[in-house]
Amino acid sequence: MLIEVTPNPILPEVAINAVRKDEYGVVISYVGTVRDSSQHGRKVRFLELQASSEKLARKELTRIAAEIRARWHLEDTAIIHRIGRLDVGEILLVVAVGAPHRKEALEACQYAIDRFKEISPAWTTEAVEGE
Repeated sequence: MLIEVTPNPILPEVAINAVRKDEYGVVISYVGTVRDSSQHGRKVRFLELQASSEKLARKELTRIAAEIRARWHLEDTAIIHRIGRLDVGEILLVVAVGAPHRKEALEACQYAIDRFKEISPAWTTEAVEGE
């Protein structure tokens, strides 16, 4: 298991390599990036992501990995979340899950993404054009 909260740029291969094993037939990964438009159609300049504390953020990401372990019996999950100022196109979240078969890995990865959205202790400020 790899859990990181970092102000530094994320390299997806770090998460992928953390969950690769010879006995696995699949590594499923998700790379979330900052898009150039808001949900309301406004042009985004950058995002500012602030965690209440890196320790709390790491705890919540660890909780997601534990839920995956309990539900799918998958030990190898990596979640890396970036905080700080992120420009359009930069990576803000990487999730990778290694497993013997694709079905449980796909389900677990989707679960991790959805749970991150639900329980993330980070506040996002969106800087849009005209503001």
